[in-house]
Amino acid sequence: MTVFVDSRADLTLEAARRVAWDGEGVELGPRALAAMAQGRDRLERILEHDPDVTIYGVTTGAGQLARQKLTPEQRKQWAGMSPAGAAASWGDPLPERVVRAIVLARLTNFVEGHAAVSPEIALAVAAMLDGAEMPVVPAQGQGGAGEILSLSHLFTELAETAEPAPKDVMCLINGSPSATGLATDAALVAESRLEVAAQVFALSFEAFNAPLGHLDAALEGYWNNPHDGWALRRLRELVAGGDGGGCGGERRPYQAPVSYRILPRMLGQARRAASMAAEVAAESLQAVTDNPVWIDDADADSPFGRFVSTGGYHNPHAVLAMDALTAACANLCVLAERHGAKLLDGKVSLLPDQLIDPETGGDVRRGYMGCLPMAQTGYEEEARLYAQATLLPGSESGGYGQNDVASPVFLAWSKQDRAGRCLDMALASLVPIAVRALQVTGRPVPPQLADLEATAREFLPDPAQRRAFGPAVAAIAGALRSGIYPS
Repeated sequence: MTVFVDSRADLTLEAARRVAWDGEGVELGPRALAAMAQGRDRLERILEHDPDVTIYGVTTGAGQLARQKLTPEQRKQWAGMSPAGAAASWGDPLPERVVRAIVLARLTNFVEGHAAVSPEIALAVAAMLDGAEMPVVPAQGQGGAGEILSLSHLFTELAETAEPAPKDVMCLINGSPSATGLATDAALVAESRLEVAAQVFALSFEAFNAPLGHLDAALEGYWNNPHDGWALRRLRELVAGGDGGGCGGERRPYQAPVSYRILPRMLGQARRAASMAAEVAAESLQAVTDNPVWIDDADADSPFGRFVSTGGYHNPHAVLAMDALTAACANLCVLAERHGAKLLDGKVSLLPDQLIDPETGGDVRRGYMGCLPMAQTGYEEEARLYAQATLLPGSESGGYGQNDVASPVFLAWSKQDRAGRCLDMALASLVPIAVRALQVTGRPVPPQLADLEATAREFLPDPAQRRAFGPAVAAIAGALRSGIYPS
């Protein structure tokens, strides 16, 4: 399968999923190719019409050399300059799916002619998605004012093997496709992780025998929040088919602890964060962020429009959205730990003391699970560390000259990625506790959660067996992640 791109409107979140996660290629359509040829022609006509025009990186130097006007000979030399020197960062590499999303996002500035890139360069960028191994792009050390460091890692080989015309190399390394690719990946992961979290928390809700009134449909209207409404509906769907009772055959007659009552609202908060990430990603995938960018306002003085310098290469909305995801993951880690501890406390959960075999009354201390919430606390605290706000650097940074404010978008992505993985581990620790709670009380697992029970039993068939829980829970976390990340 191939994603057909003929205009910016074709660059959607679903198209990004197909390219980045499913490995599909991209075909540039005839309208896009014609628009790029026209854009290239406009640039050349502007240069012919006004030889003294100032166009950043074309008739002037770049960065700290922006004030320096280039002679015609210097323009030719500048056009063929390799961006290799800007590939100055190193560290842990981005996953290939993220790099593919960045390459796709690189086409946005091109397909309607706003960047004036040569069509041959655009076709070469699209061809990078045809199955070849992606260049390594570090997730760390990306502290520049824009995205030149990351994009130089990504496009240096292309720039050195092609024959770039004036502005072509600038078209490759300017703008904010990295921020778009990072936000897109975060949004796609968040959508999948939210469903996994809802399932695990629903299992815990049923295991605790929490009152169904906490999920009452009337609350959807009372709370007046579509995301909370989604969480209430989804939790009701997931617990449907349970026995509706519990110890003694009846549902708990009084309210459960706060961590159970606020569960729909906290899942609602996570869904709002995921929705914000999807909205920002969708906007960014179709946003023209080139610097300099062509402005379509032709008049007598500028019959072919103008190129203006912008700050489009800086995407603070992506940072805000990813910080919201990080905070939501940290909060859900807290709930997972509280649920685990409450389920194991018979005085609160009303479950039989899990140190005593419910059938024989014998000691089953060898099946003690009380250390799992301790591990959850470790994941919770790590996620809380990542959940601090990602702000602009407080002192001059990002280099020298004009580069006085660095973009923190890579840091924001790394934090939400790590916080999300902490949540996966906290949820994986909760699964066997909830399954064990249902087991010792003789209650069925709701049908929609049967796969979670099967996963727990696959890796931890006998919770009462003396063994280290860590490896088994790590395997459960791996199974959960198979439903979150692409295979």
